Order: sequence, then C-alpha cells, then structure tokens
Amino acid sequence: MNLELILDAQATLGEGPCWDETLNGLWWVDIVEKQLHWFDPATSLNTTIQLEQQIGTVTPRNAESVIVALQDGIYELDLRTRRLQCRAKLENERTDNRFNDGKCDPAGRLWVGTLNMGGVKEAGSLYRLNTDGLMEIVKSGVSVSNGLGWSPDCTKMYWIDSPTKEVTEFDYDPTAGIIDRPRSVVRFREGHGVPDGMTTDEEGMLWIAHWDGGQVSRWNPRTGEMLESISVPAPRVTSCVFGGTDRQDLYITTARIRLDEQALRQYPYSGGLFRLRTSVKGMRTNAFKG
Repeated sequence: MNLELILDAQATLGEGPCWDETLNGLWWVDIVEKQLHWFDPATSLNTTIQLEQQIGTVTPRNAESVIVALQDGIYELDLRTRRLQCRAKLENERTDNRFNDGKCDPAGRLWVGTLNMGGVKEAGSLYRLNTDGLMEIVKSGVSVSNGLGWSPDCTKMYWIDSPTKEVTEFDYDPTAGIIDRPRSVVRFREGHGVPDGMTTDEEGMLWIAHWDGGQVSRWNPRTGEMLESISVPAPRVTSCVFGGTDRQDLYITTARIRLDEQALRQYPYSGGLFRLRTSVKGMRTNAFKG
C-alpha cells in the first residue's frame, strides 16, 4: 500500500475527514483555525470556509448543505449562502467544553461527543442528535470523545474515549439507535500513542489514527489483534475515512499543534492531508437524514 501526501496543508489541528458521495469529494476541518475544508480529488484543489467558532465535526446532508458541530452547538451550513442554521445547542455543559469528533449512523442520526478545552477529565459527554431534532446525552463522564464506527451488519458500534487508550464496543440497535453492554475490544500498548479518529471497513476491521504514534493501524475487534500498521510522516495522526468511487482510498488527517521546532524540522509535513490506497473497501459515510 502506497501512502501519498496529497495536500501540504500545514493544518494546526486537521481533523474529521468525511467523504461526501453526493459531491464526490472530501470534507475535513481545522479545529483550532475554525476552518471547514473541501478537497476535490479530481482537481487536487482545496477550498476553505472560514467560521467564527471552532469546528469539531462535519457530515454530509445533501448537495446544498452539510451539518457541522461547532463549539456551542450543531448547525446546518448552506453551501451556497454560507449561512448557519442552528439545529441543537450545547446546553447544561461547562462553558469551556466543545464538540469534537462525530459521525452519522446508518439511520442518519448524528453521534458527536464533547471534551473540555482545559483538560478537565470526565467533563464531556457523547450525544445523539436524532432525525427529529431531539439531542440526547447517551453517555456522560467522557474525557475526550473521539472515533466512531459501526459494524457491517449494524449490530455493533465502536467508540473511543482517547485517554483510556481503548476502543469500546457496544451492542447497537439500528432501529432505536440504542447502545448497550460496553466492553473493551482494542487496547493500545505503551509507545503506540493515543487512539484518535477511527473508521471501519467492509470486513468489520477497525482503522485507527495514532495521536503521537505516527501511524494508522488496522485491528480485528473480535480478537483485539493489530493486523497491520502504516507509518505516516507526522507524529500527530488524527483521523481517517474511506473515500473514492470504490471506497478504497483511505484519507488521513494530521496536526502540527504544539510540536516544537525540532519536531517540525523532522516532520515538515505535519498538518498535511494524506491518502492511502488499500486492498479492502471501506464502509460508506452516512449522511444526516434530519
């Protein structure tokens, strides 16, 4: 498998890659710089939409709009007018919390978590925004809510609270959107960094980005075994998603935030957008159906 740098973006905190099947391209964000990016693989051009708040998540909705999780709530962004319409506000949480990673389930509900920007542990939550507009807390006492994914048969949901260095698997009810029976299925060893963003493939395997680990790895959640590791020339690998017409291109985001000058000299492409051609097909990115 060949890894290529497709955009030397030098993003401060590149995150949240999301493949848009309707528009045939990649959405991704720079959280700290408050930027939503659109990368067109056909032209290799990257377009930036500047926002007024930090942005943790973007997910497709239709050809005219996307859903974004900003610091204080969930919004619909009109791609023609660039206007934001609030869908749900982040209430009853600390004012120094913000939304982080998120993803839609197969039924089109948005799952998105929060973290505390001051580093306070267990101050965040995992939320579910239903298609009727109701937002509910699914899990509280969360430190850094990150990667999400679902099994091909839609009976399992996977989720990462990064400081635990584990991936949690839940039983998942696709009709009701209910999760149950959490258990740890992947554990990072010392020296591998911290699990950050995640995606799944059609064989039911997990692809995980290693923050401070300089790699993306593929895991079998049934055995807890790491199947392969792909080195990335950036220590802070943040997330990944499958895209392309056949969903065999793995897009990978990275960050350069808080790297010192020595690290940036050693890893000048930190903050870049990478692409890996894989031998497996990834799961489809689900659009929001509300």
